[in-house]
Amino acid sequence: MLENESCKLCPRRCGVNRIKGERGACRMGYYPVVARAAAHFWEEPCISGINGSGTIFFSGCSMGCVYCQNYEISTLDKGKEISIDELRKLFFSLYEQGVHNINLVNPTHFTGVIAEALRERPPIPVVYNCGGYESVETLMSLEGLVDVYMPDLKYSNDELGERYSHVGNYFETAKAAILEMYRQTGKYELDEEGILQRGVLVRHLILPNSFENSAGVIKWIASKFRPGEILFSLMGQYIPYGAAYKYPEINRKLSQEEYDRVETLLFSLDIEDGFVQDLDSAQEEYIPPFSEEWQPEL
Repeated sequence: MLENESCKLCPRRCGVNRIKGERGACRMGYYPVVARAAAHFWEEPCISGINGSGTIFFSGCSMGCVYCQNYEISTLDKGKEISIDELRKLFFSLYEQGVHNINLVNPTHFTGVIAEALRERPPIPVVYNCGGYESVETLMSLEGLVDVYMPDLKYSNDELGERYSHVGNYFETAKAAILEMYRQTGKYELDEEGILQRGVLVRHLILPNSFENSAGVIKWIASKFRPGEILFSLMGQYIPYGAAYKYPEINRKLSQEEYDRVETLLFSLDIEDGFVQDLDSAQEEYIPPFSEEWQPEL
């Protein structure tokens, strides 16, 4: 953790002193850097609903996905540094806009200050929206503060995790994290409007030329969770973004055949709860705008 001035928030455990301005893999200091905070309507229906999800996009990242659709902020570090008190005020500002939840996007490397800000929170669910590369110890520090965990499960093939996200041992790390998330929340709960109030929603983005990777993810979900326990979202929105052009095998959108093959496998297994995203979602217009002039509405 960061309290002893040696950062071990993410599985990389860099050990740098971010309080004194040292930078580890995430490239961020101690205080949160926010690139956008607004009602967001492009999440799963149980997250966005009618009024939108109150998303707070944090800059920097403990991973390094070459195809990241938030590349401008995860790698180029756009955003504005704010205090813990300002972050707390931001929660309430979004709540007053009528959003369904507070959606913390890419929060891993700011978990310590987020936990402190959440000691006072608005009466709507808090969503922890992450890449799946999480430390169980850090997640345990959030127990009672997070209502909904929304992790990616990007890879069952660790070679792809190393090639495309520059992390080792991704699958074992993410599996342990998801099991801890489920331990905290238990079975998912929806309100009368179909908005997720508590639980785990696991996302998987299909990559080009990577059927076996997706198959490993889906088979693990089917083996560990029974119907009614978690939600699973299969995403077809991949576009070659960021530095994906450097990797010829993923420098294109999914083909219909690739998408159909993964979808067929999903439907053949006992995964009943969740969402399947259409291929026509693979459009840059769905990427949120990030502005260097962004100012929080406090």
